[in-house]
Amino acid sequence: MGRSSKDKRDIYYRLAKEEGWRARSAFKLLQLDEEFNLFKGVSRAVDLCAAPGSWSQVLSRKLRGKESSEDVKIVAVDLQAMAPLPGVTQIQGDITKISTAQEIIRHFEGQSADLVVCDGAPDVTGLHDVDEYIQAQLLLAIFRGKDVTLLYSQLKIFFTSVTCAKPRSSRNSSIEAFVVCQNYSPPEGYVPNMSNPLLDHSYDVDFNQLEGPNRIIVPFLACGDLSAFDSDRTYPLQLDSNKEYQYLPPTQPPIRPPYQQACHLRKNNLLATEDSPSVLLDDSLSAMKLDTNKENDRTSRNS
Repeated sequence: MGRSSKDKRDIYYRLAKEEGWRARSAFKLLQLDEEFNLFKGVSRAVDLCAAPGSWSQVLSRKLRGKESSEDVKIVAVDLQAMAPLPGVTQIQGDITKISTAQEIIRHFEGQSADLVVCDGAPDVTGLHDVDEYIQAQLLLAIFRGKDVTLLYSQLKIFFTSVTCAKPRSSRNSSIEAFVVCQNYSPPEGYVPNMSNPLLDHSYDVDFNQLEGPNRIIVPFLACGDLSAFDSDRTYPLQLDSNKEYQYLPPTQPPIRPPYQQACHLRKNNLLATEDSPSVLLDDSLSAMKLDTNKENDRTSRNS
């Protein structure tokens, strides 16, 4: 299978490279903004589970514009390291820790965030982890399952508008969706407390049997222009008859991803060996660096 095969199978992966985005997920946030106007009036934004940084890229370009703005503050948080982005402060930490929330608040000089976005796994994006630094809007990536009503119900307590949206760049074959929460309005006297999570998975097993006002059903909205590319369709490499297709490498390769060592061990048939893990890791890093340098050299010669 050639290296251009993914360009045919995933049009948004290809477009991300052509437009300089770090990942195809950038189009999800762009399409959600087209529908909900998320960035209007935003000067303080938080990107949780940010790596590899495509959503932080979108925030940087949309909020800062072509010129740097001192009034705009963007914080990106992730357990993994991430390549730097202009105008984005990076915090390598756990979003479920109070120390991480305090560090974000310090960066905003005690002010609340105007927008919090999170494209992370649902099991680490409970409301109790992020309401410490929410002011106006919240955007969460979720998987629509039988228990998602619990999340909707709790979000409705804190936001006057809760909508479940699916951008065109999100595959129809995936149960992935995004909850867009607007107009943050917590109950009177509510004090955020991360030591007492709201999401409790020991709730009544018959919860989803409730009907009427006891069950919250939020609107579901498909985002993106109808003329946009279909994320589940395979497209030819030659999209424009006036422009010849040229393969492009990813905009930003991962920085020491957790799977890096495993890939090197598998490639060299070392998974079953008893060599020292530290030695294998050093070998893995050296090999990855060498491969990256070779790829950069090839790109320079072709450009």
